[in-house]
Amino acid sequence: MELKDIASISGKGGLFKIVKPGKTGVILESLDAAKTKLVAGGSQRMSLLSEISIYTTTKDGTAALLDVLNAIKTKFGTDLGVTPESDSAKLKGFLKSVLPEFDEDRVYVSDIKKLVKWYSILLKEAPEAFESKPETKAKEV
Repeated sequence: MELKDIASISGKGGLFKIVKPGKTGVILESLDAAKTKLVAGGSQRMSLLSEISIYTTTKDGTAALLDVLNAIKTKFGTDLGVTPESDSAKLKGFLKSVLPEFDEDRVYVSDIKKLVKWYSILLKEAPEAFESKPETKAKEV
Protein backbone atom coordinates (compact mmCIF):
# COMPACT_ATOMS: atom_id res chain seq x y z
CA MET A 1 0.00 0.00 0.00
CA GLU A 2 1.30 3.44 -0.92
CA LEU A 3 0.44 6.90 0.42
CA LYS A 4 -1.70 7.50 -2.68
CA ASP A 5 -3.94 4.65 -1.45
CA ILE A 6 -4.43 6.13 2.03
CA ALA A 7 -6.69 9.06 2.92
CA SER A 8 -7.59 11.27 5.82
CA ILE A 9 -11.18 12.46 6.26
CA SER A 10 -11.78 15.82 7.89
CA GLY A 11 -13.67 15.33 11.14
CA LYS A 12 -12.85 11.62 11.39
CA GLY A 13 -9.91 10.35 13.40
CA GLY A 14 -7.42 7.94 11.92
CA LEU A 15 -6.55 6.98 8.38
CA PHE A 16 -8.46 5.11 5.71
CA LYS A 17 -7.49 2.79 2.87
CA ILE A 18 -9.20 3.58 -0.41
CA VAL A 19 -11.11 0.45 -1.43
CA LYS A 20 -12.84 1.65 -4.61
CA PRO A 21 -15.02 4.39 -6.03
CA GLY A 22 -18.73 3.92 -5.47
CA LYS A 23 -21.89 5.46 -6.89
CA THR A 24 -22.22 8.03 -4.14
CA GLY A 25 -18.55 8.50 -3.23
CA VAL A 26 -15.39 6.63 -2.40
CA ILE A 27 -15.54 3.44 -0.33
CA LEU A 28 -12.96 3.52 2.45
CA GLU A 29 -11.80 1.07 5.11
CA SER A 30 -10.26 2.22 8.39
CA LEU A 31 -6.61 1.35 8.99
CA ASP A 32 -7.19 -0.20 12.39
CA ALA A 33 -8.21 -3.52 13.82
CA ALA A 34 -11.92 -2.77 13.36
CA LYS A 35 -11.58 -2.35 9.54
CA THR A 36 -14.74 -0.22 9.52
CA LYS A 37 -16.01 0.63 6.04
CA LEU A 38 -17.60 3.93 5.09
CA VAL A 39 -18.47 5.95 2.02
CA ALA A 40 -16.90 9.41 1.71
CA GLY A 41 -19.28 11.55 -0.31
CA GLY A 42 -18.81 14.91 -1.96
CA SER A 43 -19.69 16.77 1.24
CA GLN A 44 -16.73 15.30 3.14
CA ARG A 45 -13.23 16.67 2.75
CA MET A 46 -10.89 13.81 1.88
CA SER A 47 -7.13 14.23 1.46
CA LEU A 48 -4.80 11.62 -0.01
CA LEU A 49 -1.62 11.37 2.06
CA SER A 50 0.46 11.53 -1.12
CA GLU A 51 -0.87 15.05 -1.75
CA ILE A 52 -0.14 16.41 1.74
CA SER A 53 2.94 18.47 2.49
CA ILE A 54 4.25 20.48 5.42
CA TYR A 55 4.97 24.20 5.14
CA THR A 56 8.64 25.15 5.31
CA THR A 57 10.68 28.33 5.11
CA THR A 58 12.71 26.95 2.20
CA LYS A 59 12.61 28.15 -1.39
CA ASP A 60 10.16 25.33 -2.29
CA GLY A 61 7.87 26.34 0.56
CA THR A 62 6.83 22.78 1.47
CA ALA A 63 8.17 19.31 2.24
CA ALA A 64 6.28 16.23 1.02
CA LEU A 65 4.68 14.15 3.76
CA LEU A 66 6.50 11.02 2.56
CA ASP A 67 9.87 12.76 2.96
CA VAL A 68 8.97 13.87 6.49
CA LEU A 69 7.69 10.40 7.44
CA ASN A 70 10.89 8.81 6.15
CA ALA A 71 13.00 11.35 8.07
CA ILE A 72 11.07 10.47 11.24
CA LYS A 73 11.60 6.76 10.60
CA THR A 74 15.32 7.26 10.01
CA LYS A 75 15.82 9.41 13.11
CA PHE A 76 13.42 7.80 15.59
CA GLY A 77 12.33 4.40 14.27
CA THR A 78 9.51 3.09 16.47
CA ASP A 79 10.14 5.28 19.55
CA LEU A 80 9.24 8.89 18.78
CA GLY A 81 9.57 10.10 22.35
CA VAL A 82 6.31 12.07 21.89
CA THR A 83 2.63 11.24 21.63
CA PRO A 84 -0.29 13.28 20.28
CA GLU A 85 -0.97 14.19 23.92
CA SER A 86 2.52 15.66 24.51
CA ASP A 87 2.76 19.37 25.29
CA SER A 88 3.14 21.96 22.52
CA ALA A 89 6.81 22.72 23.14
CA LYS A 90 7.76 19.04 23.03
CA LEU A 91 5.81 18.47 19.79
CA LYS A 92 7.37 21.52 18.11
CA GLY A 93 10.82 20.39 19.26
CA PHE A 94 10.15 16.95 17.80
CA LEU A 95 9.23 18.34 14.36
CA LYS A 96 12.14 20.81 14.48
CA SER A 97 14.53 17.89 15.03
CA VAL A 98 13.18 16.15 11.92
CA LEU A 99 12.37 19.14 9.72
CA PRO A 100 14.37 22.13 11.05
CA GLU A 101 12.99 24.46 8.39
CA PHE A 102 9.27 23.87 9.12
CA ASP A 103 7.28 27.12 9.15
CA GLU A 104 6.31 27.66 12.78
CA ASP A 105 3.74 30.30 11.82
CA ARG A 106 1.80 28.06 9.44
CA VAL A 107 2.26 24.59 10.95
CA TYR A 108 0.02 24.32 14.00
CA VAL A 109 0.44 22.03 17.00
CA SER A 110 -2.72 20.20 15.87
CA ASP A 111 -0.93 19.42 12.57
CA ILE A 112 2.06 17.97 14.46
CA LYS A 113 -0.30 15.87 16.60
CA LYS A 114 -1.86 14.47 13.39
CA LEU A 115 1.60 13.74 12.00
CA VAL A 116 2.58 11.79 15.13
CA LYS A 117 -0.72 9.87 15.10
CA TRP A 118 -0.50 9.10 11.38
CA TYR A 119 3.12 7.95 11.71
CA SER A 120 2.14 5.47 14.44
CA ILE A 121 -0.81 4.15 12.41
CA LEU A 122 1.27 3.77 9.24
CA LEU A 123 4.13 2.09 11.09
CA LYS A 124 1.72 -0.49 12.52
CA GLU A 125 -0.82 -0.97 9.72
CA ALA A 126 1.01 -0.06 6.49
CA PRO A 127 4.81 -0.08 6.96
CA GLU A 128 5.25 -0.55 3.20
CA ALA A 129 3.93 3.01 2.70
CA PHE A 130 7.32 4.36 3.78
CA GLU A 131 8.85 2.78 0.71
CA SER A 132 6.48 4.50 -1.76
CA LYS A 133 8.13 6.48 -4.47
CA PRO A 134 6.73 9.84 -5.55
CA GLU A 135 4.63 9.57 -8.69
CA THR A 136 6.50 10.61 -11.80
CA LYS A 137 4.76 11.95 -14.82
CA ALA A 138 5.37 10.29 -18.16
CA LYS A 139 7.58 12.27 -20.46
CA GLU A 140 5.76 13.75 -23.42
CA VAL A 141 7.17 12.93 -26.82
